[in-house]
Amino acid sequence: MSKVCDICGKGPVFGGSVCRRGMAKKKGGVGINITGRSKRMFYPNIQTVRVMQEDSRVKLNVCTSCVKAGKTIVVK
Repeated sequence: MSKVCDICGKGPVFGGSVCRRGMAKKKGGVGINITGRSKRMFYPNIQTVRVMQEDSRVKLNVCTSCVKAGKTIVVK
């Protein structure tokens, strides 16, 4: 299944994950050290939904924010 929304075009976004060790100075520690960084991806919440298009039912891959905003007419 595609990881891109068929309506708004929202897709995967690159980001980073940071590992930390130690206690914050304002909590009484000596400070926080960053021990590692790793690349990761953030995926949109894509769902397969049946939608009415031109008097026919079509299955689309739609993100949940488009479903919640009412950009689709969901057929049950």
